Formats: sequence, structure tokens, C-alpha cells
Amino acid sequence: MADRPMLFSGPMVRALLAGTKTQTRRILKPQPEQFPIDDKGTLCEVGVIHVEGDALPRIHHGRVITAQKLKCAVGDRLWVREAHAILPRTAYRGSIGVGTIAQMEHPTDDYSAALFREGFDRSGRPLWRPSIHMPRWASRLTLTVTDVRVERLQSVSEQDAWAEGCAKGEPDDVGGFFPAEEADPSGIGYRGWDNARDWYADLWDHINGEGAWEANPWVAAYTFTVHQGNIDAPA
Repeated sequence: MADRPMLFSGPMVRALLAGTKTQTRRILKPQPEQFPIDDKGTLCEVGVIHVEGDALPRIHHGRVITAQKLKCAVGDRLWVREAHAILPRTAYRGSIGVGTIAQMEHPTDDYSAALFREGFDRSGRPLWRPSIHMPRWASRLTLTVTDVRVERLQSVSEQDAWAEGCAKGEPDDVGGFFPAEEADPSGIGYRGWDNARDWYADLWDHINGEGAWEANPWVAAYTFTVHQGNIDAPA
């Protein structure tokens, strides 16, 4: 088992806090390479191993597979990195809820109050720092991996899309249901979708760029449980 950081966008942090997100998909890098293994053009199988270091080709039951290194395995703990601000702990006295602020002592950092952009509802706006810069001590969400799958992106099922954080809303003027209360990824107005899978396809393009869904890459699908607390805090 290992502890690893993982970046999450604002909407996905909100879904984690709401308890509606229990899966995440990450593009495999490099992508598994399939190649013919017989004169009929049969493609190799795609195998996945969890190793430290370089992934190597493997032979399984006489068939060639491509071995792919994964970042996470079942039992690993992930501490969520999100947009935040680090301030002197004297600037905000006392915690006002996990959704807004966490204060933690840090022996080498006088600036030990961590504020989170998602859920911040006080006057004034601190200078938000990108999620990549969040230190481990400031994380407020811990995920424990319970399942790992490797599949094509478009293999995501309707149930999987729900687990990715989709929230069903009321139908809007274009007949969509999923989720009508959320902003359109384009940033203009609101919209709904006919099903959660369509919602997820649009979200994927919004995060990864236009055409990313159609590219249908190999992804690692991680299922996890969510604990609202720092990874090093007592259970």
C-alpha cells in the first residue's frame, strides 16, 4: 500500500464533498500498444501490472500482452489536491467546517491555515493557489482505492457515470436531465443531458480538450471510498 497525491478539479471536489463521486478515470501514459500476434491479424491483449519502475512486456498463457504500469493499486490511499490558499494561522481563528477551512499545525511552516476555494463563502477572496501546489498537510479529503480497472474511455457505463459524480436535476428547456443545475462546460448558460454518460462525455472534453472523448484512450478507472479528513489525521 502507498500514499499518493491526486489532482481534482473544482466540480469534482464538490462531488467528493457531496458524496456523489466514488470513481475517477485517468489516462494511461504511455498508452498500451496493441499489435498483431498471428497471421489473422489478432491483436494482443492488454495486460496491466502495478509496479515501480518501467513496465515490461509479459507472456500470459502463451499469448503476448502489453504490460502497463499503473500509479495506484487496491489499498492505496490518495490525498486530494485542490485549489486552495495558505495563510498565517492567525488570520483565521478556529475551523468553520471541512467545506471551508482547515487549520493544521506544521512544524516548518508559519503559514499553516489552509483555505479551500470550493465551499469558501466568506467576504474577500484570498489568492488561490493551483491544486498542484497543495501540500500533504493541507489536504482535507482522503480516498482509499477499492477497485482498479483498465478499459477504453468509452466503455464507461451509465452506472459508472453516476459514480463519477453526476447529479440528476430537473429537465430544462432542451429536455435534458443530467444535470440541469450545472453550468454549461462552455461557460455560457446552463444545459442538461439525456443521460449521465452524455454528461460525462462533455465533462471529459471540458477537462481534457475538444475531441478527447472521441479519441477513446485507454484509462485506469479507480473506485474508492471517501473520508473527509486529512490523510495523517487520526481516524
